[in-house]
Amino acid sequence: MAAEFELLSPTDKPALLAISAPELLPVCRAALTELNYKVQTATNREDFLGRFTQTPYQIVIVEDLFQTDRFTENATLQALQAMPMNQRRQAVIILIGRALPTLSPMHAFQLSVHAVVNTNDLGSLKQILQKVVADSDLFLNLYRESQLRVAQGKA
Repeated sequence: MAAEFELLSPTDKPALLAISAPELLPVCRAALTELNYKVQTATNREDFLGRFTQTPYQIVIVEDLFQTDRFTENATLQALQAMPMNQRRQAVIILIGRALPTLSPMHAFQLSVHAVVNTNDLGSLKQILQKVVADSDLFLNLYRESQLRVAQGKA
């Protein structure tokens, strides 16, 4: 079986989805596509981690029940939470779920993600994504500039 490759150009805005609910996947994909993201979908935890560590995704959406029946057993989210900060902060990470309050900063902080979104609010997902990305860019701008200076040896 031949491996599938999807090439990304320097102008692409890559996004990664970790969603197993069939009714949520097309809604999230459509919102990201409208915002000109090049969307990839992970099939399981291993696929997600492989993709996430090899590609500098700009945005990542994880479902609370991705590949599990209980939120507390979401191995993908647990793996993200265990990653070092510099690895997690490369992308805006959004957690969607049925029991999450949309855009609650305390819930997002507690779960080590940028934002949480209730599935009932997916009709406004495009606007929510725009807000979360803009807020993240503003908040993390200094951090990212400092990382770039260190990488260039200008610290």
